[in-house]
Amino acid sequence: MAETGLDEAPAKPGRRGIWGWMLFDWAAQPFFTVVITFIFGPYFVARLTDDPISAQTTWSNMATASSVVIAILSPILGSIADQSGARKPWIASFALIKVASLVMLWQAAPGSPLTLPVTCIILASIAAEFSIVFNDSMMPRLVSKVDIGRVSNIAWGLGYLGGMTVLIAVVALLAANPETGLTLIGIPPLFGLDPTLGEDARITGPIAAIWYLLFILPMFLFTPDAPKGLPLAKAVGSGFRELAGTLRELKHRPGIIRFLIARMLYQDGVNGLIILGGTFAAAMFGWATIEIGIYGIILNVVAIFGCIAAGVLDRVLGSKTVVVTSLVLLLIATLGIVSTSPGEVFFGLMPLSMEDSGGMFGTAAEKAYILFGLLIGAAFGPVQASSRSYLARSIDVSEAGRYFGIYALSGRATSFLATLSFSIVTYATGSAHLGMATLTVFLGTGLILLLTVPYPADRSAG
Repeated sequence: MAETGLDEAPAKPGRRGIWGWMLFDWAAQPFFTVVITFIFGPYFVARLTDDPISAQTTWSNMATASSVVIAILSPILGSIADQSGARKPWIASFALIKVASLVMLWQAAPGSPLTLPVTCIILASIAAEFSIVFNDSMMPRLVSKVDIGRVSNIAWGLGYLGGMTVLIAVVALLAANPETGLTLIGIPPLFGLDPTLGEDARITGPIAAIWYLLFILPMFLFTPDAPKGLPLAKAVGSGFRELAGTLRELKHRPGIIRFLIARMLYQDGVNGLIILGGTFAAAMFGWATIEIGIYGIILNVVAIFGCIAAGVLDRVLGSKTVVVTSLVLLLIATLGIVSTSPGEVFFGLMPLSMEDSGGMFGTAAEKAYILFGLLIGAAFGPVQASSRSYLARSIDVSEAGRYFGIYALSGRATSFLATLSFSIVTYATGSAHLGMATLTVFLGTGLILLLTVPYPADRSAG
């Protein structure tokens, strides 16, 4: 690999420029936190229809459809971005699609057809992931190689803080207990939202849309973009040729190939935990919006501190150490979750009391689930942030778009297999526990392969 830029100090964007870039994660995360994982997703499974098992499978299939589109188009768009130069116009275009789709989720009332929410979630997910490709590819131009891991983890931590902020607002001000009609802090929900009509969950779509639209503005205003390159029509043709060349080039960069394949596998497991974790708990314990919201807040608090610690460790020990440690924690947590049932944990090795003490999370099984969730919270931010810095340290700044496009492909190319495996096993056995257990295969296989990857991944080419 030619050393033509990433090792050199990039053009100084200024503190406002770097913070503008990091605020993209703050802006984007509430969609994943309150819509996909903790509020709208569980609502889709538990309250939008009368068949939670079927709804959970539909939610999984919806994620599969999104992942296929993202996997196919991300590397193409990344290569085109390298040729067209500027990333911001692409981010702006996908922002319009994402915002419009999220606003429409308000129409997903209980008993209404699933076509609208399924379509909107697919479009919003695709737009969100494509925007991340372009935002990630800006990083090597903004931050020196030494600081990439620290800045990446801080940005990821800001994302969790943003997601948690919105989540707290939802459970404290908007989501009422169906029995009492009051929110977590004992007040009627703002705007007269009716939980029996799912309005406490449906409102998360418009809220995430407004939040995103507002907080991506600093990136547009203060973060320098790459110089404008080829006109769009020429950039498309050149981008396809560049992608083909990159794929041929990868044959001579075995470390990067192994890293991308390893990441493809373990990211499937991570995506599965993000997409299915909240819905799994909602179906197993019958958690309402408030319980799911509190669970999400706990995870996000832990995730913020996890990213801060990982940012320090990434700089001292390297990205690979952070990723490997995080994967071990995620494997332990996933095994714990799938082995938890109302009377036991770890497949009966630890019997649990069936008594319900009353109140929130009153059973021993619920408390065990939260403990395993703490491990997930500590690990699933650093595993993604340090994977991002792992690649950034392994490539040149001039090839960031195409390689981060392939990186997005590696995060989505087989992610439909994780959700599809969940769906198939759940359908075949009638057990969501066994469906969730398939995620350990992806996490474990990815971890084993990652152990064989040099650090940086292209070190042998140097």
